[in-house]
Amino acid sequence: MSDGVALAAGRPLNRVLRAVLPRGLLGRSILIILVPMLVLQAVALQLFYGGHLDVISRRLAGGVAGDVAMMVELLRREPPENRPWIFREAAWRLDLNLAFEQGARFQVVERRASMPLLPLEEDLDRALSERVRAAFDTDWQSDPRSVIIRVQLPDGVLHVEAPRKRLFTATLYLFVIWLVGSALLLSGVAVLFMKNQVRAIRRLAVAAEAFGLGRDVGSIKPEGAIEVRQAAAAFNRMQERIRRFVGQRTEMLAGISHDLRTPLTRMRLALAMLPRAPELEEDLAALTQDVEEMERMIAAYLTFARGEGTEQTRPADLVALVQDVAAKARRSGTAVEVEVSAPETLLMPLRPDAVRRVLGNLLDNARRHAQRIAVAVEAVPRGGLAGPRGEGSHLWAQVTVDDDGPGIPVDDREGAFRPFSTSAPDGTGLGLAIARDIVRAHGGDIMLEESPLGGLRARLRLPV
Repeated sequence: MSDGVALAAGRPLNRVLRAVLPRGLLGRSILIILVPMLVLQAVALQLFYGGHLDVISRRLAGGVAGDVAMMVELLRREPPENRPWIFREAAWRLDLNLAFEQGARFQVVERRASMPLLPLEEDLDRALSERVRAAFDTDWQSDPRSVIIRVQLPDGVLHVEAPRKRLFTATLYLFVIWLVGSALLLSGVAVLFMKNQVRAIRRLAVAAEAFGLGRDVGSIKPEGAIEVRQAAAAFNRMQERIRRFVGQRTEMLAGISHDLRTPLTRMRLALAMLPRAPELEEDLAALTQDVEEMERMIAAYLTFARGEGTEQTRPADLVALVQDVAAKARRSGTAVEVEVSAPETLLMPLRPDAVRRVLGNLLDNARRHAQRIAVAVEAVPRGGLAGPRGEGSHLWAQVTVDDDGPGIPVDDREGAFRPFSTSAPDGTGLGLAIARDIVRAHGGDIMLEESPLGGLRARLRLPV
């Protein structure tokens, strides 16, 4: 029970720490370096205040208080005509300027501390209370170079002007300058060093993200610490292996496709040259349809294997692409309604041919099973959501394709994106798989939902 309470109490603390602590590697690295240094300097400063400074301050204050007490005692014992001699000796031998105000009285006034962080004023008051058996007060504010001490004697007030250098040690200045200077120097060195290291990691992350989006970034220059250089070199080797693998796979599948298309072409020619008889028309039409379906399947397999990876990203208008694909679908006899609630243009980095294939696949799937198709294009805020790779864009470019067909059951919608899925609406099981691969390569995603038209909605999102 106590473990559960402790765990529950620790959760708010963890949330506070996550909110306060920096989230970036640079900030955390600098924090790891600076916090121990600042703690060490704080301990050294505390030891200085509690040890060296306190002892020195008490000794200096005791020396000044002893001199003042001796002057007070001399003035009490010596006759008034000897006071000029006492004043001269005090100024010459003790560096104290004395003045006597005959018959004066004063009241002790509470003064605010002029140096609250230092123990000088408190130590001087304590030492004067121990050594001077009379009423007194100290003034640290009237003269920036001296401390004025007033002592009440029976026949007047003694004014003592003591130099502050007798109560103050320059060691404090040197110590503070050393603390602040070393902290600033080490902080600057840490920031410069860690920025160089983090810059190399950021470049590696940017290159990995660009390569994942299908952009040809080339080899990156290894820099930074040994581990970062090793990661960059490993990334370059990985790029080369992936390019070689994709190239070999594409060439192999292209060869297979070519080899398969050759007998299919002969079959098509043979079917076309067969003598036509009424009783064979139905069988010949079915065979021709099967050959065409096999050709479409081979083309889809090859497209899936290639992954549209040869096309380079360039700025393109998504709204224009959607309208172009919809116009092409209308020319083929499909009724498509397009509604654009985004700006008239959505210029963004795309692989236009690949995006056209995605939109064409979605419209073809809807056309096979529905009579009415509605396409909407809009820009929507992310609302704190991130894409599959955590991009930081502020907007989604969203395209929705709605139809009034039978739709797909909720439990089968995710499975429809798997290659060769039997629940896919395109027959081959590759259309949605190809579409999702292309969209995710752009940093977005595709979801299947319930459509307001009663059928299926395909929601496509791309980061702007």
